[in-house]
Amino acid sequence: MLPSTPLGKGVRIIREPMAVISAGFEGALLRNPEDPADWGVFYNAAARPERQRFTIAHELGHFVLHRDGTSSFQCDKESVHTGVDTLARIEREADDFAGNLLIPGDVLRAQIASRPIDFHRLSDLAHRFAVSLEAMCIRFIKYTEQRVVLVYWDYGYLKYQWRSRRAVRTGARLIATGDPQEPPVGTLAADEALEQEWDGIEVPADRWFPGEPPHLRVRELKHTYRDGNRVLSLLLLESAEPRAWQQAEWEGESVAEVDAFLPGGPSMRS
Repeated sequence: MLPSTPLGKGVRIIREPMAVISAGFEGALLRNPEDPADWGVFYNAAARPERQRFTIAHELGHFVLHRDGTSSFQCDKESVHTGVDTLARIEREADDFAGNLLIPGDVLRAQIASRPIDFHRLSDLAHRFAVSLEAMCIRFIKYTEQRVVLVYWDYGYLKYQWRSRRAVRTGARLIATGDPQEPPVGTLAADEALEQEWDGIEVPADRWFPGEPPHLRVRELKHTYRDGNRVLSLLLLESAEPRAWQQAEWEGESVAEVDAFLPGGPSMRS
């Protein structure tokens, strides 16, 4: 019998034993075949506490949003990057549910309003909400009024970029120059000798975004994970007016935009 914790009617949280975890396993939502009203949320007990917490919230998202018409959801680290559009969409929806549950937007907005933003501040907030730094950066981008772009590098190549609404409106976007995409020359992201820059260093904005006016600046922050293979670049741009050609594209948009070189965009569970 697996240890379990009831969580409302019809769903239990279950700590998954290591013996049955497959490679890359994060979590699962499974229906009891003997009782269709009984569901179990499974999670990887070997994962970091913040990842466990987000995984449980993610699977609860599947329970609330997607359980009709299916009997199971099994999630791994790359589910959100799948090339299957429907699967990628529901994984992003479950991520959004988890983000809203763990980091309520009104609370976060009050914490970031009129305050200087750097990795120190975002790391403190990530600790407060018990989520990963990457998850906190993504939530910050969704609620900030600034022009901000988050770039995730994996083994030196771009995995995704996530742009704030104002960045989308003003056309700030990292343009692909290769496949796979490497960091632009002269940026902190391209400097392998520099692992961390949490306060940020100002560089010309067009070094990152060729379409930006040459007089504008961007404050580049860098965080290298302990394995040395994954890097977050947080790019805080000076204000700029929306571009006319971009305004029509923006009309009706209500969320931050994700641009991925892997289908589906990022997962907040890193």
